[in-house]
Amino acid sequence: MHIHVLGAGAGGGFPQWNCNCQNCDGLRKGTIKAKRRTQSSICVSSNGIDWVLFNASPDVLQQIQEFPPLQPGRAIRDSGIQAIILIDAQIDHTTGLFMLREGQVKREIYCTQAVYGDLTSGNQILNILGHYCGVNHHEIPIDASDISHTHSFEIPNVPNLRFTAVALKSAAPPYSPHRNDPHPGDTIGVLIEEITTGKKCWYSPGLAEIEPHLPPLMHQADCIMVDGTFWTNTEMLDMGLMTKTARSIGHNPQSGPGGMIEELDKFGTDKAVRKVLIHINNTNPILREDSAERAILSDHKIEVAYDGMDIIL
Repeated sequence: MHIHVLGAGAGGGFPQWNCNCQNCDGLRKGTIKAKRRTQSSICVSSNGIDWVLFNASPDVLQQIQEFPPLQPGRAIRDSGIQAIILIDAQIDHTTGLFMLREGQVKREIYCTQAVYGDLTSGNQILNILGHYCGVNHHEIPIDASDISHTHSFEIPNVPNLRFTAVALKSAAPPYSPHRNDPHPGDTIGVLIEEITTGKKCWYSPGLAEIEPHLPPLMHQADCIMVDGTFWTNTEMLDMGLMTKTARSIGHNPQSGPGGMIEELDKFGTDKAVRKVLIHINNTNPILREDSAERAILSDHKIEVAYDGMDIIL
């Protein structure tokens, strides 16, 4: 199974267009050791030909151009992308759908009913896309009465891959009609399995906490790719950039009690597991490759995703 990181940044990317924090200013001036990152997305394939795109970031055209397998050039209009799985309805994970409007082939969109509702009401991007290429919506079912219930599915024209989705604790986007009334399926995590080898990757770029129903899935994974947005719970508060904590907006920070480092240390005790942080906010000190925070991650054998990163399982 080939997992390619198209973008590793959180909303706004790195550097963020209007930000002059130490990271963004330092990257522009060349005074820090760090890499630019576009907004988070991955693609996955078992045969290197047929790919599933996870989320469509605003940077999707650049990301496709920088990864040639997504444009195999077999016909005058062509793409290696066979389907798109939407983890949530957030702006940084869906705006790129507008950029994929060209052509006569309907886009195969896999998402929960909660996400589909948001993308046809509060933000009508799927309705608009329907006027161009068209959309085939495939519902990822989430049991409203039991969020721990998992649902596995396969995607036609994407051989040898199976996907198991589970609801995560989260809030819908600010534009959502049910912003203050969370629904199961507002955000999901997905266990991606290559059927013939049994290799698995857990993917959850938005993860508020390791809920009790998640470890049984995560322990199966050979690669755990999770939310790396913030280093501390009060990161944005401390910089005067936001009035909310990391956890209150659905992101478990890396440091501190119950943080992602502490949680990830529980996995890989019985087998080799790659642990990778993705969806990294521009303010996070782990973006600086020579930072003390990055060294702490290395001590815990936790990697930091970057654009162009390839993981082969």
